[in-house]
Amino acid sequence: MTLSAGSCAGALAVSQTDPWAMVPALGNLEAYIGAANKLPMLSAEDELRLARRLRDHGDVQAAGQLVLSHLRLVVSIARQYLGYGLPHGDLIQEGNVGLMKAVKRFDPEQGVRLVSYAIHWIKAEIHEYILKNWRMVKVATTKAQRKLFFNLRSMKQNLKDSSTDAGHRSTLTEDEVRAMARELNVRPEDVHEMETRMSGADVALEPQGDDGEESFAPIAYLADERSEPSRVLEAHHRDWLSENGISMALGTLDERSRRIVEQRWLRVNDDNSGGMTLHDLAAEYGVSAERIRQIEAAAMKKMRAVLS
Repeated sequence: MTLSAGSCAGALAVSQTDPWAMVPALGNLEAYIGAANKLPMLSAEDELRLARRLRDHGDVQAAGQLVLSHLRLVVSIARQYLGYGLPHGDLIQEGNVGLMKAVKRFDPEQGVRLVSYAIHWIKAEIHEYILKNWRMVKVATTKAQRKLFFNLRSMKQNLKDSSTDAGHRSTLTEDEVRAMARELNVRPEDVHEMETRMSGADVALEPQGDDGEESFAPIAYLADERSEPSRVLEAHHRDWLSENGISMALGTLDERSRRIVEQRWLRVNDDNSGGMTLHDLAAEYGVSAERIRQIEAAAMKKMRAVLS
């Protein structure tokens, strides 16, 4: 976008009195990028003057003008990293952090423009953000691995552009792997490993849609239900009931009630036919089968109260 001399002069005058008045209002990302591209660029003389004011007097206004005049640079660099699947706005934000670090450390007497110095800091901050937030890339921890990660994608694209058949395949040949390893000063095995990781797609553990019972994701079969807290408690409770709970509950019954429960529910005959019937116990105690059932029901209620 080209601005007239009058509009540039007006914008520069505003930025010199209050640089933060040039900061665009909150809105969508496109509005921010458009506003950043409209901010006036500084001449070499203005940049040198502002950098000296910042260095010698800690002038925050001067620092603000230096930052604002280079926001378009951050936008341009951040756009180069959109292929990593991270939000463009976040990449710009991290790049702005790198720009502010560059402005703070910039030495105007080195004879270079701020833009040349700031590129390193902007890219370094964006690289760090990608390495921390792209799940697959967290393995890239050494300097060589980081160099390989950030160069492998562009080198593969260059190979596709220069080869007649590379566009029909997604993997590298052994000759291409060895060539990349020599250029980046890493082992061929490292190139193979990084290419495999970069070609693998992320898989969401949780269901991504609201499909009700039809929703299915790895979390459904990766979870170990045996270690789920409620299931652990249930297992402990079952073990306690089988080992100690029943005996303790039976101990609270009178002798007749206890014998009826044991004979009805806890005894197994040799032929697996179960314990005594209500009529068998009624004949033994000289009462009706209905009376045995009532005693049994009262005993079971008392045992449940103890076990609950």
